[in-house]
Amino acid sequence: MAEEPAVRKIIHVDMDAFYASVEQLDNPELRGKAVAVGGGRERGVVAAASYEARKFGVRSAMPSVVAAKRCPGLIFVKPRFDRYKEISDQIREIFHEYTDLVEPLSLDEAFLDVTENKKGISSASRLAREIREQIKAKTGLNASAGISINKFLAKVASDINKPNGQKTIAPEDAIEFLEKLPIEKFFGVGEKTARKMNVQGIFNGKQLKERSLQALTLSFGKSGRHFYDIVRGIHHSEVKPDRIRKSIAAERTFNNDLESEKFMLEQLDFIADELERRLLKNEVKGKTITIKLKFSDFTQQTRSKTVQEFINLKSDFYPVVEELLRQEPLSKSVRLLGISISKLDTEEVKSSFSVQLKLEF
Repeated sequence: MAEEPAVRKIIHVDMDAFYASVEQLDNPELRGKAVAVGGGRERGVVAAASYEARKFGVRSAMPSVVAAKRCPGLIFVKPRFDRYKEISDQIREIFHEYTDLVEPLSLDEAFLDVTENKKGISSASRLAREIREQIKAKTGLNASAGISINKFLAKVASDINKPNGQKTIAPEDAIEFLEKLPIEKFFGVGEKTARKMNVQGIFNGKQLKERSLQALTLSFGKSGRHFYDIVRGIHHSEVKPDRIRKSIAAERTFNNDLESEKFMLEQLDFIADELERRLLKNEVKGKTITIKLKFSDFTQQTRSKTVQEFINLKSDFYPVVEELLRQEPLSKSVRLLGISISKLDTEEVKSSFSVQLKLEF
């Protein structure tokens, strides 16, 4: 059996302001203007914001009323998930021209393992550039990319030269990069954890690296081991290709942790819309409703309930979602919310990869 390569070549491709960019692509009148997908001036939350809107401080998960105040000329448009999925499928076809090791994180981003690739090209940076050019030619949209030795570094790198750029973190540069990286850029470090680290004098990777495993575990519990490893470039998570699942799910990660139950319910309402679309598209129903909560300290919790009848309509499963959220009080802020339906009425689901409704990382 062949040995695993010592160093892997991972690309993280992230579409630039995907939902908003699709709306601007399809409607020339929106180009160059501040656009928010989702919500409305009076209620709801922003699902995505164009770069023009971001200049005014408009961000995803922001209450629409706040967004409208920050950007008086903001144009709100309704999301069109069928259209976003259509373009996402085109982009995924491009990925598979280069490698079969493709792990979608959402409609607008994915990891690619190109250590061995179909083109026989040794330079991962060159591959990333070609992929971005292909995406632009086929869809008219811009993508950014990060290239490095593991998924964490690749994902951080893809955000550095946005929009429409890429960044490579070579193996020999990884440790120096991590030492300079602001602490809030590390996986699992939300606002509260960052504040706690700041109090302890930890503001960047170098200062985090100076802490022993025992000290980090004492301060941050199970996450302590994660922080100890990741600042040393240790992140063994493999790129996991598409696979048939026995459930259909939708989830969303937020740039800013949510503390209000009201905002959580608004986000779950938005996620439930997409989950219903996927259930209907796949012509399946399920009996078990599960909500997923990932907290600011990177711990995770799921709450489930099984109903007697197979269901696939939001009007049937959303009341259960509300019940599950209110099942017990939340003592920590939330960085990710998700809903899934399992115990499906069919053995196989034609296209049931989990969709993460996240527009920014």
